[in-house]
Amino acid sequence: MPAAFLGNRRLIRVSGKDSADFLQGLITTDVATLTDTARPAALLTPQGKILFDFLIWRDGDSFLIDIDDANVEAFVKRLSLYKLRAAVTIEALPTEGVTVFWDEGDVDGAVVDGRFLTAGVRVLRKPGHHGDGPESAYRAQRIAHGIVMSGFDYALQDAFPHDVLMDVNEGVGFRKGCFIGQEVVSRMKHRGTARKRPVIVSAAAPLPPTGTELTAGGKPIGTLGTVIGPQALAIVRIDRVGEAMASGALILAGDVPVTLSLPAWSGLTFPDSANAES
Repeated sequence: MPAAFLGNRRLIRVSGKDSADFLQGLITTDVATLTDTARPAALLTPQGKILFDFLIWRDGDSFLIDIDDANVEAFVKRLSLYKLRAAVTIEALPTEGVTVFWDEGDVDGAVVDGRFLTAGVRVLRKPGHHGDGPESAYRAQRIAHGIVMSGFDYALQDAFPHDVLMDVNEGVGFRKGCFIGQEVVSRMKHRGTARKRPVIVSAAAPLPPTGTELTAGGKPIGTLGTVIGPQALAIVRIDRVGEAMASGALILAGDVPVTLSLPAWSGLTFPDSANAES
């Protein structure tokens, strides 16, 4: 079974009799329906932007959070500010890194990654160092299935949950009630105003590096995120892409012609000038 070690991940445990209610009022996903499958989630700014993103799942009576290690200290501090008198314990665990596995098979102590499950693919995550495959192989899996990550494909505090497909992969619980930033995110959902979405970028030649501007019909639409050879991820203005496709205008990554496709599992399509996103 292919495996790759992600050394930049860290685990945080949230426990205590008030932990479920505490998290439910803060983060985007519906904590009441969490199982032992890792689900994407975020803590937002009051303006609805992603302040921290992570994976979360139930572990007995507590919750485990899989997050970028660069954000652990700030995230724990932010959660602690909201704790007040709640019976909640928040602790960063000593285990460093997470190993991911894909293709067929089971791994003792691993959890299913719900982002890939939504895409129809089985990817497992196990805390600690349990495999030495290249991280680029895992990144290729993310590109193939349209799974974006902060630090690679977008910057924290610069994206809404809709921009990274959290509205269609159970990353946002629209029926669960209030959470920080909920009003903005719900309004985007009900009004259909999301205009940025992740796409899979393909070219006939190696693509330029991460951060290269994408243009459609001469208009900027986004920048390249994760890049491996002629394939990449990007978060783009899909309205501008739709207009360019409808008019036959060229789409470029730097000066390299590319084609863009929305992840099939998202159920989304590119709008043109006469149609809004559905």
